[in-house]
Amino acid sequence: MMSAAEQIETPQQPPRDALMEEEAFIESQLTEPAKSRARLKPLLALAPYVARYKGRAILAFIALTVAALTTLIVPVAVRRMIDMGFTPEGIAMINSYFSVMIAVVAVLACASASRYYLVMTIGERIVADLRRDVFAHLISLSPSFFDSARSGELVSRLTADTTQIKSAVGASVSIALRNLMLFFGAAAMMVFTSPRLSGFVLLAIPIIVIPLVAFGRWVRRLSRNAQDTLADASAYASELVNAIRTVQAYTSERFANTRFAREVEQAYVAARSSTKARAVLTLIVIFIVFTSVVMILWVGSHDVLIGTISPGRLGQFILYAAFAASGLGQLSEVWGEVSAASGAAERLFEILRVKPAIAAPAAPRALPQPPRGDVGFDQVSFAYPTRPKALAVDSVSLAVRSGEKVAIVGPSGAGKSTLFHLLLRFYDPKAGTISLDGVPIREADPTDVRARIALVPQESVVFAASARENIRFGRPDATDAEVERAADLAHATEFLRRLPGGFEAQLGERGVTLSGGQRQRIAIARAILRDAPLLLLDEATSALDAESETLVQTALEELMRHRTTLVIAHRLATVLSCDRILVMDQGKIVEQGTHTELVAANGLYARLARLQFEGI
Repeated sequence: MMSAAEQIETPQQPPRDALMEEEAFIESQLTEPAKSRARLKPLLALAPYVARYKGRAILAFIALTVAALTTLIVPVAVRRMIDMGFTPEGIAMINSYFSVMIAVVAVLACASASRYYLVMTIGERIVADLRRDVFAHLISLSPSFFDSARSGELVSRLTADTTQIKSAVGASVSIALRNLMLFFGAAAMMVFTSPRLSGFVLLAIPIIVIPLVAFGRWVRRLSRNAQDTLADASAYASELVNAIRTVQAYTSERFANTRFAREVEQAYVAARSSTKARAVLTLIVIFIVFTSVVMILWVGSHDVLIGTISPGRLGQFILYAAFAASGLGQLSEVWGEVSAASGAAERLFEILRVKPAIAAPAAPRALPQPPRGDVGFDQVSFAYPTRPKALAVDSVSLAVRSGEKVAIVGPSGAGKSTLFHLLLRFYDPKAGTISLDGVPIREADPTDVRARIALVPQESVVFAASARENIRFGRPDATDAEVERAADLAHATEFLRRLPGGFEAQLGERGVTLSGGQRQRIAIARAILRDAPLLLLDEATSALDAESETLVQTALEELMRHRTTLVIAHRLATVLSCDRILVMDQGKIVEQGTHTELVAANGLYARLARLQFEGI
């Protein structure tokens, strides 16, 4: 027999392409790196970022061209000096040549410095923009994406991979372009200088290019593997650092060190393999290139002896051949860096290609003004993407009127918090309709929906910032006076004033300097400051001691008089004053009514009440 979720029509499902994007991203973290695309195409995705600074890029290209051209002038001067300069009559010409060469060197130095500055700053600017865009995209993705993705892996992509790209877009690409210009310029001058000797060079080019392409694919694959392995180690370290108190409380330092050492060793082995591949590639290319130069020099020496070429022209040709060989040799060295950057770009653009499963419709419906805070659930069913066969909410229907105070109680895992997640549109239900102020939230912009809701979660979140900034997170445009008033209502002012710096005190990552009750009051102050028509309290007083709970409960009751409130609570004493109590079990609403009515019904609520109030 089909479940309620399986009977839903296709239009009710979350956007299929967005879900497939998320699934593809997760799969990309688990599949073998060898499956990654072995080409430099991912770097082309950076073209729009370069185009933003095309003026600076054009100047860098001009500087690069000038530096290459001035370098190519040197062999011509050498030929003239050898063929005509070593005579008493040629002293004046030598002096003039060297005067010109000093000017050429000055131009070369200025062009090279300009190229370095422009290219490096473009690289820094592109990476800064890329980091900003990736982060902005990450925080726009739906919670279902983060249910499976590891935060440490994402942070690694945001930091280590962008650094890899910066290295390539800055230094490596600059060196690669410079050597490409030198190679093609030198090759053209070689043909002009001696077509016969250039023919021998053409025969050597395929021998050089074939290993460059073949080994380049190997290098890219190993570079991607090294980046993925390092990301795994970073993800594990991030998890351990965030849970350091648990690690130390269970004296698991040795276990954590052993595990991280193993992860780091795997990252080292992968990086060593990648470096070894680059070294082998460099060895092969440089050997072939300079062996070719030696062979050409041998042939050219015989041509000089038989008089078919002058010593100066042979010297000019050899210098151009050296430039071309050096260009190819350095290309082989930076090829590994560029390949690694290609893998990093691929990993970053995998994130940027993921579409949010929750997005605003093309033509969102406007929510009515003024906001009322009416809430409606109509036959709503939902299962989390990580557990698609287990319904967390099963055919739930309820209506909450503006200004009404409704409590939701039930055993752990009954689906209470899931209702909040659905109302905030962190997820879309598999079936049914959820409405806010009479508008189905699927048809509205999620930002507009969430702007009408203030949430105090069960696990209060405190950021590594000042107390004032943490409270102002509820409404960034709030004044200092409004922030302090919200703290007063949440009864947080007293302990905040005692902190060094008061409201400007830094609370530490995740609020480690505060007690659980203090963190909860920061979260309550944040919700008070938001001043939204709908208030969601998910065990809002669970971390408070009896005295603090009384103070905060008084503030919350004053706050709840002017807005619709949904309260999740395990402590039934905190919901006695609610207008209605909904009792959930296994994803369904099994009872509803006032405290007195539910006790009289002698059902699940009555049993929970007896356990708490009578200790039975």
